Amino acid sequence: MHLTLDLAGRVRFGPDAEWIDALDYAVDPWRADAFYGSIRRFWPGLPDDSLTPDYSGVRPKLSGPGEPAVDFRIDGPADHGMDRLVHLFGIDSPGLTSSLSIAETVAEMLRD
Repeated sequence: MHLTLDLAGRVRFGPDAEWIDALDYAVDPWRADAFYGSIRRFWPGLPDDSLTPDYSGVRPKLSGPGEPAVDFRIDGPADHGMDRLVHLFGIDSPGLTSSLSIAETVAEMLRD
């Protein structure tokens, strides 16, 4: 569970994930119930009914439900044969915390 302070001074918790069959950005308000236990481990005084849904998005994954987690993938010109084209697939966490190393890798691929 992550806690994020946004620029408006609000606190956001997440992320959670669910597999979808069709594109749908609706947020089920009942999913908040699953957050209370995790949040109360570090904020025991969190009042009941204080969480509200905020936003949703779609994070593409390289593995599906029930499969072992697959980390991100970087395909460069040597993989697909197109000069100066680099594809970055499935980058969320930990890829985002590796962004400087990823940038170095991409720059190296483009130097060749």
